[in-house]
Amino acid sequence: MTTLDTAPPAPPATAPARAARAWRTLRSSRAAVIGLAIVGVHVLIAVLAPLLTSYDPIANDSSHALLGPGWDHWAGTDQYGRDVLARVLYGGRYALGVSVAATLVTVALGTVVGCAAALRGGWFDDVLGRVLDAVLAVPSILALLVVVTALGTGPAVIVLAIAVVYVPQVVRVVRGAALAVVPADYVTAARARGESTWSILRREVLPNITDVVCVEFAMRASWVVLLISSLSFLGFGADPPTPDWGLMVAENRTAITVVPMASLAPIIALATLVVGLNLAADGLSKAWGVDRIREGS
Repeated sequence: MTTLDTAPPAPPATAPARAARAWRTLRSSRAAVIGLAIVGVHVLIAVLAPLLTSYDPIANDSSHALLGPGWDHWAGTDQYGRDVLARVLYGGRYALGVSVAATLVTVALGTVVGCAAALRGGWFDDVLGRVLDAVLAVPSILALLVVVTALGTGPAVIVLAIAVVYVPQVVRVVRGAALAVVPADYVTAARARGESTWSILRREVLPNITDVVCVEFAMRASWVVLLISSLSFLGFGADPPTPDWGLMVAENRTAITVVPMASLAPIIALATLVVGLNLAADGLSKAWGVDRIREGS
């Protein structure tokens, strides 16, 4: 009687192999390419803002207040005489800088905690699940306002507030992805060798859920951008006269019938950035076969 040998599961791919696969899947997704291109244009504009305009985004000039688009001011001026285009260009720096920092902290912390919960299991996973349920029961905007009201405004506080709101959601997604990797033979072998939880997380689990983490980063970034702009619009984000898109809409909404571009320009900039991030996230999710609903989002 002939017995059939079952081949053991393949070990995790090497870093060059994972990078090559990621590049191939990226090129195969038109939505991801278009989305990343839009985001890349925003990053380029933010970096080159001082070269694209000669106007100071925070300098007041009452003699040129509420001007319509023209050769001197392509997008007009606001009620304080500040060039609208200059504020939009520099506003991308604040939006991208704070959003990227907040998303990095959120996804990094959520990834570590989610992987640790999947690896440790037991009481740690149960207690963590109950804590996450309690935090997720609070509406996002309410939790943000509580943190900002208690600690004040500023980029550091906004990053902390975003982390409080979104880390529990990232933990659930990453934990769901890590649970599919934990039973693998190479993870079991690492445990048998006596490797630490951190070593197993870094060398065995994380490399095999990189696609999930990347998609989660792109998706969370789009929500973070919107949430930060909402905070600025409500007066809890950037302090005047900081060039910020949400703050620009709040400052100029009363004069929208006089100088509509003062409100429309930051709205267009915000909308295109969010669309780019969403296209990138959806394209990468489909290309890599990442089911965010199944993973726990």
